Formats: sequence, C-alpha cells, structure tokens
Amino acid sequence: MYPFMTLNDGTEIVHSETLPDGRVKVYIEKPDAKDCFHHATCYLPQYTWEDIFGFSDEEIKNYQEFIESTAHLIIKFAKEGGLENASGF
Repeated sequence: MYPFMTLNDGTEIVHSETLPDGRVKVYIEKPDAKDCFHHATCYLPQYTWEDIFGFSDEEIKNYQEFIESTAHLIIKFAKEGGLENASGF
C-alpha cells in the first residue's frame, strides 16, 4: 500500500498498486478514541465499497466525493508505484 494523503482530522488514505484485475484498492483509516480506528475500503474505478467500520453514511458520501475528485491521480500513482515514484522524490 502506498500513502496518498493525510487529512486534517488524521484520516489516512492509502492505495494499492494496480491489481491483476485492473482495480485499485483505496483504504481509508481514521483514529478513534473509542474504537481505535474506523476504516473502509473502496475499489476503483467502480467505486465499490466494502469492509466499512465506524463511518457514517454521510462520512462515506464525503469520502466518495473526495476519491472521485482524485481518482485520476490515485489510478496514475497506482500504475507508477505510488506518489513518491511517480513524482521522482
């Protein structure tokens, strides 16, 4: 999994390389005082969600919008070995 972004509230968004079936796994994890971590998985390009724990429907909707707005970058970075490889850092 490759780091993609850390949001202001501590939410981490990471992604896989391109999987053999052409999809990219996007994993979202947010620290939570009560449950330790909330998490969810979204597969691109279909935006298929699974393994959602602790997030409300509204939070998932917001993450969906965020992922839709950055999917082109995530898919590109997945093909190129993550942000660091794609950017040459």
